[in-house]
Amino acid sequence: MPSPAPLQPLLDTEILRSFVAIAETESFTQAASEVFRTPSALSMQIKRLEEQVGQRLFLREARRVSLTAEGEAMLGYARRLLKLNQEAISHFTAPELEGTVRLGTPDDIGTRILPQVLTQFSRSHPAVQVNVLVGRSADMLQQFDAGKLDLIMVTTGKQGRPARGEVVHNEPLVWAGAQGGIAVTQSPLPLALASQGCPWRKIALEALDHSQHRYRIAYISEHCAGQEAAMQADLAIGPFPLSLTQPPLQQLGDEYALPALGDYQIAMLYRGEEGSATQVLAGHVRAAFRARRR
Repeated sequence: MPSPAPLQPLLDTEILRSFVAIAETESFTQAASEVFRTPSALSMQIKRLEEQVGQRLFLREARRVSLTAEGEAMLGYARRLLKLNQEAISHFTAPELEGTVRLGTPDDIGTRILPQVLTQFSRSHPAVQVNVLVGRSADMLQQFDAGKLDLIMVTTGKQGRPARGEVVHNEPLVWAGAQGGIAVTQSPLPLALASQGCPWRKIALEALDHSQHRYRIAYISEHCAGQEAAMQADLAIGPFPLSLTQPPLQQLGDEYALPALGDYQIAMLYRGEEGSATQVLAGHVRAAFRARRR
């Protein structure tokens, strides 16, 4: 009878947590403050991990550290293992939640994080029903104030301006148009915008009004999907989040001398007692945006 294969050593989740922190901050010092350890303790942990897997995981440079190819592969495994570990603990320790959460979001926000948020939330709290309403930020605020929604995500104005709620995301707003398109060369500039009350629209029009560009509002849509369609068809250009400006759209560069738009923000507003389904769902939303910044 053949001898059983030797058991492989298990990866330590505490070391994996330190590894992920270093990979994301590109600094032992910054990572140490996040995991409440000293940089020397983290260095020892990484040395143990590298010895365990027999691979070098980091390149140490003068001002930063970066992942090797093996480190990139380890990062994917580490994130999945830590996520699975958290799901297992939550399954047995989290209080059983029930009821309904009424969630409101504009379509541009919902398409980015809702699939991830709803999947993870339903796994840990299957007894909670989430009702989703998609609409304009202004409408979400009205319904929230009227007590018809429990948690909303809304688009707000430029960075530095006071916003209601908790800012969970900050991102550059850029001019976007069709790849190789000619709409950007026309005068007056044809614009594809959302309807009145949209912060993107307000930011873009204020920037153009302070510049020398002549423009006309060519297309208006209640949802960013309609705005995006007009830009893809090369019928207009418009303000769009950098992360959503993907082919067949492109960011319009400095050669067109368009005014800078700066950043915009996404804020989250919610109500509910500590530990309620609404507050737990808010935590999932917060984590989803944090993960997108990595």
